Amino acid sequence: MSPIDELVPLLKRLRLSGLLESLLLRSNQAAEDDLSHTEFLLRVITDEVERRDGKMLQQRLQRANFEHQKTLEDFDFHFNGKVPKAKVIDLATCSFVDRRRNVILVGPSGVGKSHIAQAVGHRCCLLGNKVLFVSAHDMLKQLRSARGDGTYDRRLLRFTRPDVLIIDDLGLRMLSHDEPIDLYDIIRLRYERGSIIITSSRALEELPSIFGDELLASAAMDRLLDDAHVIVMEGDSYRNPPPAKGKSKRRARKTAAET
Repeated sequence: MSPIDELVPLLKRLRLSGLLESLLLRSNQAAEDDLSHTEFLLRVITDEVERRDGKMLQQRLQRANFEHQKTLEDFDFHFNGKVPKAKVIDLATCSFVDRRRNVILVGPSGVGKSHIAQAVGHRCCLLGNKVLFVSAHDMLKQLRSARGDGTYDRRLLRFTRPDVLIIDDLGLRMLSHDEPIDLYDIIRLRYERGSIIITSSRALEELPSIFGDELLASAAMDRLLDDAHVIVMEGDSYRNPPPAKGKSKRRARKTAAET
């Protein structure tokens, strides 16, 4: 039995079986390059750390539940020159997460709010943060169902635990029944504990109206807007661009496909 064969059960016992993926390669490299024992050990352990980091990143991205794997590199800032690129790039540093501050992206439908929200969320995942992306409608529907089956507290934790909660398309309709309280509770419980990114097609001054209660809206918005980044996005819709921009967009896609 070779030393590597003897190592297998030991590595599994220590939960280091991932080392086996590069152990033979590194052993051959050590022999060919006359590496010291310390240098060999460093390279093997570095391989394992990188493997684990990659696996954890994939888990964070999967748990984030993004609709699409969007990045800022995919975003066409030239399409809408009014989109404040500098502010968006600043968000991508994710410093707002360390400060536990919120981000609100408002503007008409189709200007790229969800794209930017998910792209920033992707960056947060890369930096080791736990992220959850959910539409406002789905989030409130889940909480409504949880009230009925007695799992409300556990379901609420799903939206309060992540470092970053992305609520997409808030304000498409007025909140009803227990929804204003549910949204307020999420904002309250996350206040100064975790960040929220909200996208909305409503203007910022219109958002309080969706609560249907002036006092509740005031309490929620006061916490939500405390030192928050508010980015107003204007311009044409990416999904339904004007004829001239539509042709330009199709030519860009064709060029990208050919290169």
